[in-house]
Amino acid sequence: MVKSTLEQKVFLALLLIVSIAFGWILFPFYGAVFWAVILAIIFAPFQRYLQRRFPDKRNLTALTTLLVCLLVAVLPVILITGLLVQEGSALYQQIESGELDVRAFVGTAKEMLPDSLQQQLQRFGLGSVDQMRDRLASGALEGSQFLATKAFSFGQGTFQFLVSFFVMIYLLFFLIRDGRELVAKVKRAMPLSENQKRRLFSKFTRVVRATVKGNIVVAATQGFLGGVIFAILGIPGSLLWGVLMAFLSLLPAVGAGLIWTPVAIYFFMKGMVVQSVILTLYGVLVIGLVDNILRPILVGKDTKMPDYLVLISTLGGLALFGLNGFVIGPLIAALFMSSWGLFTSPESRLPITSPENKRLVSPSESEPPV
Repeated sequence: MVKSTLEQKVFLALLLIVSIAFGWILFPFYGAVFWAVILAIIFAPFQRYLQRRFPDKRNLTALTTLLVCLLVAVLPVILITGLLVQEGSALYQQIESGELDVRAFVGTAKEMLPDSLQQQLQRFGLGSVDQMRDRLASGALEGSQFLATKAFSFGQGTFQFLVSFFVMIYLLFFLIRDGRELVAKVKRAMPLSENQKRRLFSKFTRVVRATVKGNIVVAATQGFLGGVIFAILGIPGSLLWGVLMAFLSLLPAVGAGLIWTPVAIYFFMKGMVVQSVILTLYGVLVIGLVDNILRPILVGKDTKMPDYLVLISTLGGLALFGLNGFVIGPLIAALFMSSWGLFTSPESRLPITSPENKRLVSPSESEPPV
């Protein structure tokens, strides 16, 4: 007995060491691995549909799903990123050359403010026109310079980007094709009851799909709608502002309004009342309602998180994981809530073979994630 216990401890220690070492090896490509898993989970229903239609064409259905994934999810992101970097570089050049005079714009806007608002600005150290000009001008210059430098760094890191992209695509193909088998192996290795495994994997699948779709689709829709109205109203840098609105839409309550509201106010102060009214109505009735309409449909009630948790997890994810964090953060928070919800649920602790638990797992819940 002692020998058996010692062997088990040694084996578990070895298993832990090699697992940590394997994670350490994969860490340089954690972004590629993460997105490969996420995309495989999202596009798994489409692959299963093709597999049912063509049961003997496993490689072909996986390849077709991969191509659809590239066309729908990957290629648009690459094109938008390239255009965004170009627009940011052009904006930086306009500010640096003086073609776009941010300081003059700020001075004109401040002179239009009523005296009460100007007194409030003095409390925050912005009473001087020169101070306000310098702060906002430097902020705009630094932001556009950041996008301009990203264009240069992107060129320098092209090889690393291509390697990561190849790793993601290569891994995604096998996750799509062999996802069911991989999930079955992971489930067998987990020291949980069958009921807990099914409920946990089912919850994981729903959380991933709902969180990713809820964040990305809503953000992309709001950013697209915001960019369209900016382009119609002739506002420079409509693509840049649309992308900013997409990212800010991840923040509850305020969201994209942080971008279009100041522009609507500026239109009103400049006497462009029609443009101000159009942008305000569009922002409230179109951009603002997208979140209220789409998010409940995409996320659903089971995985909807409180606004404060979405905000904290998004900001924390961005701080720890960079750009990938806007998905990783809310995903971890949603899985945290779901896992603890399953742990505290009395029925999750019942064995699957017990009479009370025969109908706990619905067909949708038993669906494997990939």
